[in-house]
Amino acid sequence: MRSRMFIARSRLRATAEEAFRWHGRPEALERLTPPWERVEVVERPDGIWNGARAVLRVGAGPLRFRWVAEHSSYEAGARFVDTQVAGPFARWVHEHRFEPAGERESILEDRIEYALPLGPPGSALGGPLARRRLRRTFRWRHEVTGADLDRHAASSGPPLHIGVTGSSGLVGSALRVFLETGGQRVSRLARPGPGSAPGSLADLDAVVHLAGESVGGGRWDAARKRRILESRVEGTRALVRAMGASPSPPRVLVCASAVGYYGDRGDEDLDESSPAGEGFLAEVARRWEDAASGASELGIRVVSLRFGVVLAAAGGALRRMLPAFRLGAGGRIGGGGQFWSWIALDDVLGAVLFALRRESLSGPVNAVAPSAETAAGFAGTLGDVLRRPAVAPLPASAVRLALGEMGESLLLASQRARPARLLREGFRFRHPTLEGALRFELGIGREPPGGIEIEDRADVAPPRRRR
Repeated sequence: MRSRMFIARSRLRATAEEAFRWHGRPEALERLTPPWERVEVVERPDGIWNGARAVLRVGAGPLRFRWVAEHSSYEAGARFVDTQVAGPFARWVHEHRFEPAGERESILEDRIEYALPLGPPGSALGGPLARRRLRRTFRWRHEVTGADLDRHAASSGPPLHIGVTGSSGLVGSALRVFLETGGQRVSRLARPGPGSAPGSLADLDAVVHLAGESVGGGRWDAARKRRILESRVEGTRALVRAMGASPSPPRVLVCASAVGYYGDRGDEDLDESSPAGEGFLAEVARRWEDAASGASELGIRVVSLRFGVVLAAAGGALRRMLPAFRLGAGGRIGGGGQFWSWIALDDVLGAVLFALRRESLSGPVNAVAPSAETAAGFAGTLGDVLRRPAVAPLPASAVRLALGEMGESLLLASQRARPARLLREGFRFRHPTLEGALRFELGIGREPPGGIEIEDRADVAPPRRRR
């Protein structure tokens, strides 16, 4: 059996030891899993030491495979290897190399020797797909690695112990992994409420409060609206009370909010100084921020991040839109002129870390990309990225009929918000354009900034067995 060799190489603005340490943290496996891949981490190793094993459940089309990889050849700061023990490949040996390349720079190199099952027929049938998948995956992985190392270096300081509510949600789960691969310690806190405490706040440096009843997914009736409001307002008040009762309260609270604070404002330019709007979501956001501000009376720095639509292939609005657009049945929603303020998931993670570290930042902060997009522009860009037509509009009357007030507030209302305070404080967006954000999340047709070198060659002879 002959194998192929795949090599991906890029230059990092970090020392080899820093890059190696980042990869060595248990959460790196999840951080380096692309959002479009169907991968479930069944058993996560506690490191990359010799003998450590990772167990994954991997999807390929309608099939599901159990993949077991064992680590070996550990050389601190230089290399480690993971070898498939059980899985879909006939052979898979992945060597991670870290080489110094000047002052505070290094070369990251992934070398994968692999062979597909079923010999020559398997290679003929599955080889082109495997090669495309490897190129797509490792371009994404190298971009994530370099950008994360840059972000953590720019937010340097002593490691923080951070409590996170809502840590199992789309943003919370990604945030936990991002922070822990950066060397922070994260404790999961329970959703606070009138009759429930968030858990121990002892020894926490900061709290990120993301918990709350989902506003999407179905029509709002009176009971649902009450749960949405109470989960945010009463839950935040309970969290602040717990901070006040703690003998050593955290120094900073970063609390989620939303651009729904501004209500339906047409094409008005909105920054953090703009007044609150009208409507249910505006009331929720206003009261939510008021509840969080109570922590400032305890001497705690409070930042309310007003999130726009979070773009993530793994969940949220983008994931719900993708099936229709991939079938060529997508298009603008409503008239198409309403503005959607959006932000890439990775920039959400960066904004949270920035808010945790930036002592001069407090109060409301718009966590949105620099350029809002109209609903028509969003549909057109997504169609272009997917190479599908986007000419099947969803009329506003259909949105109102199907989703009622929820559809009116989330899909038809217009907020043209801009991140004035983040930009003024020096925050750097990884994905400032909609096309770039979509291509990154979907892994479609885009080289990462600076590019990476990729080789893929055939006819690699396997090592000879010892007699």
